[in-house]
Amino acid sequence: MADGRPDTRVLGVILLVAAVALAVTPFAARPFLRWAQHGVDAVSAGSVVGSFFSALALFAVPVTALGAAAPFLVRLALPSVADAGKVAGRLYALSTAGSLAGTFVAALVTIPWAGTQRTLVGTAAFVALGASLLLGGAWLLVPVAVAALLAVPPPQIKSALYETESAYQYIRVVSDGHGGRELELNEGVVTHSDWRPDTVLTGHYWDLFLMLPPLLPRPPRSLLVIGNAGGTIGRAYGRFYPGVAVDGVEIDPKLNEVARRWFGAGDNPRMRLIAADGRPYLERTKKRYDLIVVDAYRQPYVPFYLATGEFFRLAREHLNPGGAIALNVAATPHDRRLSEAIGTTLLTAFPRAWRWRALRFNDVLFALREPVSKAELERRADRAPGKVALLLPLFYSRLQPVHPSGTPLTDDRAPVEWLTDRMILEQVRRGGSYDEPALPTAPELVRGVP
Repeated sequence: MADGRPDTRVLGVILLVAAVALAVTPFAARPFLRWAQHGVDAVSAGSVVGSFFSALALFAVPVTALGAAAPFLVRLALPSVADAGKVAGRLYALSTAGSLAGTFVAALVTIPWAGTQRTLVGTAAFVALGASLLLGGAWLLVPVAVAALLAVPPPQIKSALYETESAYQYIRVVSDGHGGRELELNEGVVTHSDWRPDTVLTGHYWDLFLMLPPLLPRPPRSLLVIGNAGGTIGRAYGRFYPGVAVDGVEIDPKLNEVARRWFGAGDNPRMRLIAADGRPYLERTKKRYDLIVVDAYRQPYVPFYLATGEFFRLAREHLNPGGAIALNVAATPHDRRLSEAIGTTLLTAFPRAWRWRALRFNDVLFALREPVSKAELERRADRAPGKVALLLPLFYSRLQPVHPSGTPLTDDRAPVEWLTDRMILEQVRRGGSYDEPALPTAPELVRGVP
């Protein structure tokens, strides 16, 4: 098209299409995101597939149109073939500079300050301005009309008690319908923290980490949580293990504010909230811990650098004698390749590792600094306090030793995204649904239990 009709007005029309499509995107996103939110029976796999196709549908037109503009610019700016290299080089240099500026300004300035919707609309207004200058006449009113959309308040995808955008993600606090609160991030298909006014137990995977202290040779005095979110684990430790000092590390400082305001992080006076990335924090700190819990997710992926042999050796260096590390690892009923890969990698830094398959979609992997037998772990588990002891039947029946399988993950090669994608696609292919039963510690199941 650029060679057939090298006309500035054609380029103007292409940019105008891109501008209009980009301006419409945040408003058209609502039905698409609602569909992605429900996914396939509200399972994480369905949400991931729905999110992919939603993003593809939402951005296909503006991305394609903007991509088509580059050949036009080269063709229109080219006086002769002899200048082709010089013209193309200048245009691509400008394009690279614009890409860098757009990436950093959007991520660090406009999205935290104005939000995603107004960032997209503002970008569309600038693209429309360029199109109108090429088209002239009444088209000069188009960027004004697009800019007017900046006054439209962002819609809520679902009703929320609180919502905000941070430099890292979209944060939303919603009611669970029973007086409690749930923390949702981005698409909102997974609950990242849970709070109830009358109990610290949730009936979900967070409760499983309450079984760790009895497994140590002596009562722990310190706990590091990497991926603290709203502080659900640390709050529960304040109730069942009040002698444990908790350091909750969360990469997003805004989530620490949410944890204090909405999820009772202040209920445990011994929990300290730290805004940092987990692995760099471990590399900088000189502290040692009795327990390290890794629960860091950008759904559905675990950051690869928190699942490698190098990271586990670093974590081991920060464990006191007799200490342990534990990880929440995503799984499906028919595919635990990610869990097996991370378990195999754990064995490169620890003498033995264990997999607790208490749930269908979550495994807890853990390892102690010193080797310990299954019989000894079961004997120690008997010390579980209060309602935590309700997890003992699951612990006895579903605890398995990890055996090496495949190649350990390293900083050089850790295909956790690939393993996760295969797991998701297999779950979708099987048509599986998310029907995770509550743990025996679910508040609705333990009322009246001392």
